[in-house]
Amino acid sequence: MSSRRKTRRGIGALFVITALLAGALAFWAFDRYHGFADTPVAGLEQGASITIERGDSFNTVLRKLREAGARGGHDLEWRLLARQMGAAGRIQVGEYALAPGITPRRLLADLRDGKVVSHRFTIVEGWNVRELRAALARAEPLLQETADMDDAALMAALGHAGVHPEGRFLPETYHYTRGDSDLDLLRRAYDAMDAALERAWASRAPGLPLASAEEALVLASIVEKETGVPEERPRIAGVFVRRLQKGMKLQTDPTVIYGMGEAYQGNIRRADLRTDTPYNTYTRTGLPPTPIAMPGADALHAATHPDDGDALYFVAVGDGSGRHVFSRTLAEHQAAVRAYLRNYRARRDAR
Repeated sequence: MSSRRKTRRGIGALFVITALLAGALAFWAFDRYHGFADTPVAGLEQGASITIERGDSFNTVLRKLREAGARGGHDLEWRLLARQMGAAGRIQVGEYALAPGITPRRLLADLRDGKVVSHRFTIVEGWNVRELRAALARAEPLLQETADMDDAALMAALGHAGVHPEGRFLPETYHYTRGDSDLDLLRRAYDAMDAALERAWASRAPGLPLASAEEALVLASIVEKETGVPEERPRIAGVFVRRLQKGMKLQTDPTVIYGMGEAYQGNIRRADLRTDTPYNTYTRTGLPPTPIAMPGADALHAATHPDDGDALYFVAVGDGSGRHVFSRTLAEHQAAVRAYLRNYRARRDAR
C-alpha cells in the first residue's frame, strides 16, 4: 500500500475520531447545561434573598447570588441560560427570594418577570393613630419617611392638611415591596378608608341621626372599641343611634379613655368619668369631635346599618366571652351591671 493511501486512511480515521469526540463533548455539554438549569441551586438557606438595584449588570447579579450563598454552575452556564430565556438585559429591580430548592431556570424567570418579595403589614381594627405609627416604625424593610413628622405634618404630606388622622386608615393587610415607605402605605390605607366610608354612607339606612359620613366614621370607631364580637356590632350601633335620637348621653368608656390620652393607666376611676374633656361622653351629649380608633369595614357597616330594637343600655357579661347584655330600661341595666360584677369577681378570685 502506498504511503499516500495510508496517509489518507489515517486522516480519515482521525476525522472520525475527532467527530466522535466532538459529538460526545457536545452531548456532555448539552446534558450538563440542562442538568444545571433544572437542578436546585445549592447553598441557599431559608430566608435568603437578593436585591437588584437599578444599573446592576448581569455580572453584578451573579456576584450577589454568590454572596447570598449560591453554589454550583459556571458563570457561562448562567449567561447562556439567561440568553435562552430572554432574561439577559431584562432583569427587573427589586428584592427576590432565594428559597431552598429554587432552580436557576425558576430564579431567572422570577428576575425577568419581576416576581419580587411581597411583605405584609396589618392595620389592626381598633388601633388608634399612636399605635398605628408605633407599629409602622417597627415594620421592616419599610422605609421610614414619617418618623420626624407630627400628626399635622403627616396629614399634610399625605395631601390632607388639616384633617385629623384618627380613624382615617382602614384596618386590613397591606402588601408592599422593598423600597416602599410608611408614607406610601398610609396613603393607600387612607384611600381605602375613604372608599369604604363612601360605600357605607351611600347605602346607609334612612333616618339616622348622623349629619355626615364623618359622623358615621366617629360612631363606627366607638362601635369598634366597644365590642370584639362581630355579630354584636349592629346591636351596639343601634343602642347609640337610639341614644342620639333621644338626646341621651352616649356614656361610653372608650371615648373617656381616648380623651385621657397617655394619662390612662388601665383603669377608669369615677373622677375620670366626671372630668370634662371633648371626648367625655358622660359629661357631654352627642358624638365626640373625632374618631377614637380605626374602625374596620364591619364597624362602618354597623354604624350605617344599625339593628332595630328598643335597647338603650348594654354591659359586658363578665364571663370572659366579650359578649354583652342589652337592656331596655335603667332598672334592667342596673341588674345586669350587678350580674357583671358578680361574674367579674368570681373569675378574679378563681385565678
